[in-house]
Amino acid sequence: MKKRILIIGASGQIGTELTARLRKLYGNHKVVATDIRESDSTIVSEGPFEILDAMDSEAIQDVVIQYEITEIYLMAAMLSATAEKFPMKAWNLNMTSLFNVLQLAKENKIKKVFWPSSIAVFGPTTPPINTPQNTIMEPSTVYGISKQAGERWCEYYFNRYGVDVRSIRYPGLISYTTQPGGGTTDYAVDIYHKALKHKKYISFLSAKTTLPMMYMDDAIKATIGIMEAPKESIKIRNSYNLSAMSFNPEEVSESIKKHIPEFEIDYKLDFRQKIADTWPQSINDDQARKDWGWKHKFSLDEMTQIMLDNLR
Repeated sequence: MKKRILIIGASGQIGTELTARLRKLYGNHKVVATDIRESDSTIVSEGPFEILDAMDSEAIQDVVIQYEITEIYLMAAMLSATAEKFPMKAWNLNMTSLFNVLQLAKENKIKKVFWPSSIAVFGPTTPPINTPQNTIMEPSTVYGISKQAGERWCEYYFNRYGVDVRSIRYPGLISYTTQPGGGTTDYAVDIYHKALKHKKYISFLSAKTTLPMMYMDDAIKATIGIMEAPKESIKIRNSYNLSAMSFNPEEVSESIKKHIPEFEIDYKLDFRQKIADTWPQSINDDQARKDWGWKHKFSLDEMTQIMLDNLR
């Protein structure tokens, strides 16, 4: 079967790098990038690009038919910190966009769907250390609630209609190619920018707030890895736990000081601290490693080196 990929939300933090990697793998013309507005990134100039609203089911269907799309990566979402400011807007975007894509798959207009979940599905009652694949999930943020509901719908569409939908729960993601996108873990991107520019960073999370994190290259590898895996290998149809490393602001600061000894970190906590306090500190992802061969590559110090080298 010929593969033609549609990425919805291609200009976002993950979408930008995912688009580039998929085009490298399958050829520029086989990967259609879309977003609600045109960005100045290379994804617009290096392959097919369409303005597309993830809430507009007819427009999505038109693009699917026009380009003979076989699989969709739905990357459009409103992230945790932004969603707390606009709860209904976040809920509507995160849920409607998912239904639009699941319906297309149900009607056999596409063969395969990727939809990202998040560690935000967990809550204050979840075991915080080495959080299991199946556990208590009582999210306390709009983003987390929408992601948990989305997981249930993905599983439902698989069980009821046989929709081949695949998902992973992203931890905090760190990249040098795009600016922070309104997430609680975004301090771990911003800190590198500020370290180079001002030799100082004011953290909105406390020194010891440990959260699961991942370098973007590993996240892209996992995303493509789960989509490439044989259908029978995918045993979980809500969403897979995914893990690479866990660290806190103090530990990132120490890692940066190995390269910029004069770097200083200060703390001024805001509403995002309450969000982070409800999330796990470390994640058990044995199931993903067993089912479809997931392996992470990057550690904190390796990531720090790459971030500083590239941002320079």
